Amino acid sequence: MEKPTLEGEMIHLRPIRADDAPAMWDMVNDPEGMRTTGTTTVFTRAQIDAWCATVSGLDGRIDLAITANGSDEYLGEIVLNDIDEVVGSANLRLVMRPAYRGRGYGTEAIELVLGLAFDGIGLHRVGLDVLSINARAHSLYENIGFRVEGRRRDAYRDGDGWCDGIDMGMLEDEYRALRAA
Repeated sequence: MEKPTLEGEMIHLRPIRADDAPAMWDMVNDPEGMRTTGTTTVFTRAQIDAWCATVSGLDGRIDLAITANGSDEYLGEIVLNDIDEVVGSANLRLVMRPAYRGRGYGTEAIELVLGLAFDGIGLHRVGLDVLSINARAHSLYENIGFRVEGRRRDAYRDGDGWCDGIDMGMLEDEYRALRAA
């Protein structure tokens, strides 16, 4: 599958490249981001370098760097993975570098990728999971139109404790109804 570039009002989405590795390295080492996304894996710099250099060639996923304001700087990423064209479903994941959270970039990135998923690829469902401790992300997803589908109790670590994973999804007809409104 050819990896697309998408243009919005504030942002530009493009395939992740090898030269995004330094910014991604900073992002995957952000304690707050790790906590709110449930990331427990500790990556090496070599792993990040290799990932950025090769991810655009992987099948079944679309990893896009979020850039803004005419700059090509990597501000975060949005990923459509586990793409199953037979079932018509995929998983969505978004993560922003700390300095770029809360500016509306994530909202626009999700809306662009949902358009790709439903109008471009022809999917029926896009799902995601959000940690119960991440109220900001949960609110963002609900405001876009994702619906809570379930809860996985104590599915993620939160320091020495646990937190729930909230499964959310959007169906094609829900996406179309929201866009028509």
